[in-house]
Amino acid sequence: MNYIQQAYKGDNTWWKVWFTTLLTTGIFILNFVFYLFTTAEDLEEAYDLMKQMPTNISLIVNLLPFAVLLALLFLCVKFLHERSLLSLTTVRKKVDVKRILVSFSLIVVFTLVTFLISYSIDSSEIVFQFQPVKFLILFIISVLLFPFQIGFEEYVFRGYLMQQIGIFVKNKWMPLIITSVLFGLAHSANPEVAELGFVTMIFYIGTGLLLGIMTLMDDGLELALGFHLGNNLMAALLVTSDWSALQTDAVFRYTSEQATQTLMEILIPILVFYPVFLIILGKIYKWSNWKERLFGKVTKPLVLEEDIPLQDHTKEL
Repeated sequence: MNYIQQAYKGDNTWWKVWFTTLLTTGIFILNFVFYLFTTAEDLEEAYDLMKQMPTNISLIVNLLPFAVLLALLFLCVKFLHERSLLSLTTVRKKVDVKRILVSFSLIVVFTLVTFLISYSIDSSEIVFQFQPVKFLILFIISVLLFPFQIGFEEYVFRGYLMQQIGIFVKNKWMPLIITSVLFGLAHSANPEVAELGFVTMIFYIGTGLLLGIMTLMDDGLELALGFHLGNNLMAALLVTSDWSALQTDAVFRYTSEQATQTLMEILIPILVFYPVFLIILGKIYKWSNWKERLFGKVTKPLVLEEDIPLQDHTKEL
């Protein structure tokens, strides 16, 4: 049984799917509507208002709602759809924590190395602002709350929606594309989009594709969870800027008042680095039959495999 087929283990009555989807993704829908119908001046005022809050308070305000949303998603899956959380996470008998650590380490090392190279070449617009006490508080908040944020985004996009769309359209490529686009649109209200323009959506959608491919090829969310967590922690702890989505007491700060990324700088990670990540992970986990795993059909299994009891794997989640 592949990852998308796991959805067949639960009750997929149409109104339950719509209820769960709207309940958990409503915040993203409102953000997108806000972005579409708000003028550039009003957006700038909203971002300026957020910047007036203490950085750590602002971070908590931004991240804490995801803990509530993740809890709502889990409750809906468990009691409304009558499925185990394990079936939403992986096809394996338990969550593979080692996989999470591998992808987490991969993106953290990559981010640190590329930043240090960039810093050594040109540090004219990068300021070292490390303050031990402030950074420690930031670190604690990040470690406690980012898992909820990335957990919710992965479980709702690469998990719940990918599975539900997959069993509806009966293939794998369409949920991969749809959830990646939705993942991009969910970030449309980020300050980077307002600063750089809608072209930034290419990066978010491309990242969604990367995480979706990881999930389908590996038949589980573990690699996507680790990668996403490592990326967001680095974004919060390593370097910040006045125009980034997260205003934090990071180690470094970009002093440029405006974002200066070009289209090529946005495309390079998607066209060069992301395929390298997939090749590395493919070698580690011996992925094969890419065509079937990414473009194959989704059919209801004749026999549904039983999950181990929920209490046996709660510590792994």
